[in-house]
Amino acid sequence: MKEDIQTTRLDNGLTILTDRMPDVRSATLGFFFTKGSRNEPDELNGISHFIEHTVFKGTEKRSALQIAIETDRLGGNLDAFTTHEETGFAIKVIDNQVATAFELIADMLANPLFDEKELKSERKVIIEELKMTEDSPEEYLGDLFSEKFFPHHPLGMSIAGTPKTVKSFSRDITQNYHEQVFNASNLVIAAAGNIEHRQIVDLAKSSFKSSPVSGVSSATAKPQYGAPIIVKQNKNLEQAHLILAVPFVGAADERRYAADLLSGIIGGGTSSRLWQKIREQRGLAYSVGASTIMFRDCGFFSIYAATSPKQTEEVVDLAVTELRAVLNNGVSAEELELAKQQTIASVLLGLEDSASRAASLAHSEMLHGRQIPLEETLAKLEAVTSEEIDELAKEFFVTENIAFAALGNLNGLKIKRERLTVD
Repeated sequence: MKEDIQTTRLDNGLTILTDRMPDVRSATLGFFFTKGSRNEPDELNGISHFIEHTVFKGTEKRSALQIAIETDRLGGNLDAFTTHEETGFAIKVIDNQVATAFELIADMLANPLFDEKELKSERKVIIEELKMTEDSPEEYLGDLFSEKFFPHHPLGMSIAGTPKTVKSFSRDITQNYHEQVFNASNLVIAAAGNIEHRQIVDLAKSSFKSSPVSGVSSATAKPQYGAPIIVKQNKNLEQAHLILAVPFVGAADERRYAADLLSGIIGGGTSSRLWQKIREQRGLAYSVGASTIMFRDCGFFSIYAATSPKQTEEVVDLAVTELRAVLNNGVSAEELELAKQQTIASVLLGLEDSASRAASLAHSEMLHGRQIPLEETLAKLEAVTSEEIDELAKEFFVTENIAFAALGNLNGLKIKRERLTVD
């Protein structure tokens, strides 16, 4: 499917991106603020996530119920999310509802009331959300791991904040942070589907007229990585959940293509090394895999598995063995070619969905300051060599940098760094 991408940058700092897909009847509108929990002062940890929730609680024109009714009338496909580096709102609608959907979200983002009664209620909701995370082993382990892997850095802090910080978010604090950060100067609007670029630009101009607001400095330094070994006991869990991780490349690094392929070879699919050796050949886990998380200036490669507590050490040994094998022997030409085919197929299939294309527009703008043509992406994937994979492994698969975290009924489990030796 051919790309038809246009870009407009307004004087107030707002960027508008569109990708026209004339053969579909859907359209996705995405509103992406280039700030997330990473940009928050420590004492306001979680406020971006709090604002993401509370903009739904009413504006000068609409009550919270009216926002809910209009959302459902449009199809109910409104998604909001906060990450460490962005806060986003996206809605997928029929193409003849673009203007209505745009005006609804723009009103929520530009004119929230932040009514104290609604804020009090939402503070309770988010504190319950934090409790729910503690009841989810995968999420809880992820939080434990991040705190020690990114010590004394916002990337190691919870996106949702803590009960203490959430309780402190008064109307004045919330409104002030919204005005300083959630304004046009930090906003990227990305639309894909059966839309017209001029219509989106006109809607943006009429909805976000304010000049940039000079806010607090939100730059954060690149983190210093930790290499913790964490074993957290929870006798109520049937399975042990574990993470093995090492520092890796960031999203702006040209080696990101090779990094994604290496991750796929080790644990990205049902033919990957970890899946085959841990699940298929030995039946030690239902859930096992590897992934690469990339932030703007840093990243990490991780292996995740859930297994019976008594099998934890065997799974750890098998995972370490695969890292060592890649480091010592590289990857085969067949593995690399399969990973390329899998990744390219995923990229091309994403072009069929307006939501995927809108997200891709925004992320390219926020990470690279430009749109990366499809042809460039495919060419760089195809160009990755086994030598590049080897170089990545040699640089990052280092024993002293390996982090380990486990959660479960693991009384007596001791993982020493010698057990994690890869180089």
